Amino acid sequence: MTDCLFCKIIAGDIPSTKVFEDDLIYVFKDINPKASVHILVIPKQHIARLDHANTEHADLLAHMMLSLPNLAKSQGLDDGFRTIINTGPGGGQEVDHLHIHILGGSHMPGFN
Repeated sequence: MTDCLFCKIIAGDIPSTKVFEDDLIYVFKDINPKASVHILVIPKQHIARLDHANTEHADLLAHMMLSLPNLAKSQGLDDGFRTIINTGPGGGQEVDHLHIHILGGSHMPGFN
């Protein structure tokens, strides 16, 4: 997708602070962090949102989910972390590319 912000980050057209990358996912620091640790886990394959995923994406989604604990630990989150997937405009999704937020450390936002 040529006009997708996250696809441009994956391609290296827009700079990011990379945390991790493998064949399936790209992980980087959020530019507007909501906690002392706030990283985004995105699939390299463009999937607009979680409710657009299907059984063809099962292995990719499993890889993303199973990577979360190690990614959190790599950021020093040994006591736990929060994961958030915003889906669609009504769910607060701002970039139309599936992504998982990992948050932790100090200054954790609460749920009001």
